Amino acid sequence: MKRFILTAACLLALLPLCPRTDACTNIIVTKGASADGSCMVTYAADSHQLFGELYFKPSADWAPGSMLDIYDWDGGFYRGRIAQVPHTYQTVGNMNEHQLIIMETTFGGREGLENPDGIMDYGSLIYVTLQRARTAREAIKTIDYLVQTYGYPSEGESFSIVDKDECWIFEIVGKGKEKGAVWVAVRIPDGCISGHANQSRIHHFPLNDPENCLYAPDVISFARAKGFYTGSDEDFSFCDTYCPADWGGLRGCEARVWSAFRLLGGSLFDADSYVDFASGENPAHKMPLYIRPENKVSVKALADVMRDHYEGTPFDFSEDVGAGVSRTPYRWRPMSFELDGKSYMFERAIATQQTGFWYLGQARSWLPDEVGGLLWFAVDDAATSALTPIYTCITSVPECFREGNGSMLEYSPTSAFWLFNRVAQFSYLYYDRVIPEIRAKIDAYENENVALVADLDARALKMLESGNVRQMKGMLTEFCAHRSQWLFDEWNELSNYLLIKFMDGNIKQQNADGSFKDNGNGAGKPIPASPIHPKFRERWLRSVVNDHGPAIEIRR
Repeated sequence: MKRFILTAACLLALLPLCPRTDACTNIIVTKGASADGSCMVTYAADSHQLFGELYFKPSADWAPGSMLDIYDWDGGFYRGRIAQVPHTYQTVGNMNEHQLIIMETTFGGREGLENPDGIMDYGSLIYVTLQRARTAREAIKTIDYLVQTYGYPSEGESFSIVDKDECWIFEIVGKGKEKGAVWVAVRIPDGCISGHANQSRIHHFPLNDPENCLYAPDVISFARAKGFYTGSDEDFSFCDTYCPADWGGLRGCEARVWSAFRLLGGSLFDADSYVDFASGENPAHKMPLYIRPENKVSVKALADVMRDHYEGTPFDFSEDVGAGVSRTPYRWRPMSFELDGKSYMFERAIATQQTGFWYLGQARSWLPDEVGGLLWFAVDDAATSALTPIYTCITSVPECFREGNGSMLEYSPTSAFWLFNRVAQFSYLYYDRVIPEIRAKIDAYENENVALVADLDARALKMLESGNVRQMKGMLTEFCAHRSQWLFDEWNELSNYLLIKFMDGNIKQQNADGSFKDNGNGAGKPIPASPIHPKFRERWLRSVVNDHGPAIEIRR
């Protein structure tokens, strides 16, 4: 979702800008960097107004002359019509039946480059392109055709475009009142990882290497015509020209990429040396577009990066007084504030409360498309939700993730989004007590799914080789529905368990088997054993005393 630039009304125009909180994060893993040889990419769709559901479009054939109505992805209003193609591919979420994946983050860019009359906004570009392209390179050509033909009304955008063999970062900005857009796409070298989080990241790029870099022919000349750039072609930087990094773009956006690189790069990424960049203090000390990970990246390791809150870094905000008594690594909005003439901001981590849904897409080249495309899907905050494997050949979406099963303004008792939000809300209240319980459930479920998928792949492949395509799709559809419902039922039980164990700020005692202890009287209705009252952390207590000490001091 979008990164809008905002300031508090009282801030001067020259003060650092802060990113809006409904911003997204992508992490890209090439096949040579992954543990199983798949290409992977993550996407957290973060928006305070976005409902978590799994989009599904079956393949279709269209009569000559058919037209497609385009509605703005964020606003829902009608933008116009484009010519339909004869055949469209099935899409599940942000992945299609040919294992093509397209994710995004919005970086805004220079003001005035959106074309209000354009038809193909960033969200429509994703889902229309997924229905028309089979590979990453085809997707790049398709996006270029669509924006040049129908216009691009959105702000600057970074797309992750991933297929079975290649991973690309594609960055695009509009041309204002002029139809079309300028863009550049860089292929991530095999064996490397990359990412983006609402800040343009493509700096210098090769001008004569079409195997690894593609770009609009006027990407430099347009900048010159607008007065954005006056140097040589060889020195041209896309991000410095079209989205110059301000303090907020570094601290609120690039810091998330820095943290992902820190977690996956290990000893191969000198995280300490780039703290000045991630903190916004040294924009010139740019991080590389991609790095090599210390270890091959597994599905589970990549998923866990999406749960990061800067723990153990200079940006860790789980220990200050704002974290409260339970060390909650969340801050409610607004994200910035002013006090005593100074301006402040809260950190924006990868994991955030306003996530609508999030993905981990996996394109597996050693398997045929009918089996290889795997979209790990979850709703709400990545730190408190579990990923479910969804094969892209399914014929229907599990009920708890289905479009129309509830909305942001309509509660549904069968919607996973509302259930996971209920559990997350409880965790925010008693975070350091509750999160270990939730993470244990997440880890068990996801690790079990990794094993189940490996077995199911083998069975599906045998069916496919025997020509039983319909039977195979039925089996995979049933598996996805079963695992989704199993997760839904588990989280219902978890919700009840957490309420019983942690209600009123207490912790009920438990037996070795996990059952709750009673007081041992054995008569009448069970009465719990005396609950545990955890000690408050000293830093928090000192803040309370400093603020209100004279009124609460015990006098003897």
